[in-house]
Amino acid sequence: MQKALEICDKSDVAEGSILKVDINELELAVYHAEGAFYVTDDLCTHGPGSLSEGYLEGHVIECDFHNGKFDIRNGEVVAPPCLVEIKTYKIIDHDSKVVIEIG
Repeated sequence: MQKALEICDKSDVAEGSILKVDINELELAVYHAEGAFYVTDDLCTHGPGSLSEGYLEGHVIECDFHNGKFDIRNGEVVAPPCLVEIKTYKIIDHDSKVVIEIG
C-alpha cells in the first residue's frame, strides 16, 4: 500500500532552486524546475556528493562532486562518470505542499 509523505511547503523552494530535506530517515532533494516539483534521493550514486548542492539547469541536476548529471524527472544518468540512476519519487498533487508517494 502506498503512503503519502509531506515533504515541505511549495513556497520553500523557489523556481530554479533545490532544497535538501531530511525526513523519516530519507535524505531528499526537492527541485522546482520549469514550474513543476520533483523529488529524488539527495545522495549521488557515484560518490559522496549531495545533489541539493549541485547545479540545476532545466530538468538536469549536475553533482558538484564529480560533475555527473541526472534527469530529475526519471533519475536517468545523462552524463558520466555516474552509471547508476538516482531514485525518484512520485509527486502527489497538492495545493500548497510537496507530497510524495512512499512505500
